[in-house]
Amino acid sequence: MAASTDVAGLEESFRKFAIHGDPKASGQEMNGKNWAKLCKDCKVADGKAVTGTDVDIVFSKVKAKSARVINYEEFKKALEELAAKRFKGKSKEEAFDAICQLVAGKEPANVGVTVSAPSVMGTTEGTVGSLPWGWEGSHYLTRCPLGTPSTQKAKTGGAVDRLTDTSKYTGSHKERFDESGKGKGIAGRQDILDDSGYVSAYKNAGTYDAKVKK
Repeated sequence: MAASTDVAGLEESFRKFAIHGDPKASGQEMNGKNWAKLCKDCKVADGKAVTGTDVDIVFSKVKAKSARVINYEEFKKALEELAAKRFKGKSKEEAFDAICQLVAGKEPANVGVTVSAPSVMGTTEGTVGSLPWGWEGSHYLTRCPLGTPSTQKAKTGGAVDRLTDTSKYTGSHKERFDESGKGKGIAGRQDILDDSGYVSAYKNAGTYDAKVKK
């Protein structure tokens, strides 16, 4: 390993990606999903010299035959395998040092989370990792120090609106609601026998009996 490689930073990055998405993980082993995320977030996979397929192949190559995870030593072997493809033209040592510099000191990129505004006034504060967050009125502060102008309004709707739009229902689900979207109750769940003597959906049903009574 080249002298310029940040060994401590590389080990720390391995641990951070190894526990990503699993707070109970020990940080000693990394699964294929997190390995792929590391390669993407750290720009190891550039889509040209190193593709997602290359990343998956190398993971399968360095892990134990029946294992689903890799340890730190296998992780370094995987980086060495990709270094030759990512930095063509460099010596084996230079390429490995270059790819380690891409990874050392990095951590998983956070994905934005959509949240709902609380029904209280004032500010609620806290931290997620090293990123502060908080509510200020009806705005949610994201990825910025509390009190800065970078705010994001809470989002609502979306999937919920689509799932509750009865006009888009099909099959038996569609039969449970009328044209206005109101539920039909038991009539929408069971076939009720019509013994009135009239043809189904006949508009003037009941008028004959009314005329006879007169």
